[in-house]
Amino acid sequence: MKQRALTALRILWPAFMAAGVLEMLVFAVIDPADLHGLDRQSAYTIAFLIFWGVIAAASSVTVWLSQGPRQGQWQGQGQGPEPQQD
Repeated sequence: MKQRALTALRILWPAFMAAGVLEMLVFAVIDPADLHGLDRQSAYTIAFLIFWGVIAAASSVTVWLSQGPRQGQWQGQGQGPEPQQD
């Protein structure tokens, strides 16, 4: 499996599971029939997709930040900032 596909699976599968748990918690407190203009199935579906998207986006940012700088992104072609001399 390619690295990009593995990274996508590492982000999307836990986000899917967390969205399912979050949806159960939210709809244990809120009755979807109280949402005006939506039937129950639509409320469940829209809420799940929103939860999944937000959690996946947060996980994606975490993966992106944990990768660190790529070669050549810092001054001096990957050597990091210049040390200060006294």
